[in-house]
Amino acid sequence: MKKSLTKSTLRRALSGAAVAGGTAALMLAGISGASAHVGISPDKTAANSYALLTFGIPHGCDTYGTTKMTITLPAELNDAQPTVNPNWTAEKVVEQLPEPKKLADGTSITKRTSQIVYTAKAPLEPEFRDALVLSAKLPDTAGKTLYFPTLQNCEQGQTDWSQIPQDGQDAHALKAPAPSVTITAAPAANGHGAAGSESSAEASGTAHAAAVTDAGAQARSWAGLIAGVGGLALGGLAFARSRTQGSRN
Repeated sequence: MKKSLTKSTLRRALSGAAVAGGTAALMLAGISGASAHVGISPDKTAANSYALLTFGIPHGCDTYGTTKMTITLPAELNDAQPTVNPNWTAEKVVEQLPEPKKLADGTSITKRTSQIVYTAKAPLEPEFRDALVLSAKLPDTAGKTLYFPTLQNCEQGQTDWSQIPQDGQDAHALKAPAPSVTITAAPAANGHGAAGSESSAEASGTAHAAAVTDAGAQARSWAGLIAGVGGLALGGLAFARSRTQGSRN
């Protein structure tokens, strides 16, 4: 009877560890399979508004970790502010314009930010995802789609997310489509004025950026989950062995 009980206990311990391990494996598979493309999730799309553009980083180089993301800004944008991410360093690439560009307020500029380059402090493993956020003022061009060609460099190889669909072509049919945002019509004036809208955008931007930073940090903590599952399995086996030794005594 004691031997039968010991075997039953061992089976339950191994079964519990297997279920926990399987659940963790499914969770990791869900992360890696969530998206195969670099995409943008904007918090606003209205013309002439200040928007936060969140770029989701997928496993673009098969089994190799991502080391750098170079985001090229469309010609319609003159600048963008990279949000700090603790896993990456960020820098702006500034270009000289061939001729001065006149702005809506009557001033002119001779330079613009052409790219934002994020460099990983440690390679982003292919089974994990992260998010990079840019703040930018969208142009007053309702109905226009802005494309952000993005080069993903990895420990080995790279993926150039720069394909732009032809007229009538489905972007989902492309192998490596460029991330994009379509500008929508600006809402009617609400009496608060442009300054109030800008202040509101900055306030919501701070909260959103903090959430994205937390999400990026949490993504890399999945390794801790797997380690915990391994510890659960070892603990189950140790418990079963102690029961076996006790029955023998």
